[in-house]
Amino acid sequence: MRKLFGLVMALLLLWVPGAIADSLTTDINLTAADGVGESVGTVTLEDSEYGLLLRPDLADLPSGVHGFHVHSNPACGPAAKDGDVVPGLAAGGHFDPADTGEHEGPYGDGHLGDLPPLYVGVEGEATVPMLAPRLTMSEVVGHSLMIHANGDNFSDQPKPLGGGGARLACGVVDEG
Repeated sequence: MRKLFGLVMALLLLWVPGAIADSLTTDINLTAADGVGESVGTVTLEDSEYGLLLRPDLADLPSGVHGFHVHSNPACGPAAKDGDVVPGLAAGGHFDPADTGEHEGPYGDGHLGDLPPLYVGVEGEATVPMLAPRLTMSEVVGHSLMIHANGDNFSDQPKPLGGGGARLACGVVDEG
């Protein structure tokens, strides 16, 4: 009887949408001074035995290498800083639950929010998967994914935060 109950419960969980999340897909939009901009695609997150796998399916972005991070807040809107409106600033700073204050990249001991670089091809598309070995899907739920305008050298020079620059596109990671 116990086995039958367990089997029935497992089947029910499979039929309830969202009850078991093997992956999460996050919508990514351009940042804007007056809110959230237009969609540029999605990033799908999935746990693996080696860490968090991120699979971008993005378009209409400037080609090149871009800084890519998990940011602290589950928001992508603008916020004021020094009297100026900054697109994407509501996302807060890099996700750093241990309060390391260090920007050392996805393989260092600094911010957990440091992700591998996002590569955007000449046609404006980003589809190359990447691995964040120190993160899990559950750790990024309730935070945001941020794409910066420039590349990131995973140091604190040039200031601020290795030259990633403006916040270009963002998406809030939620459980769906």
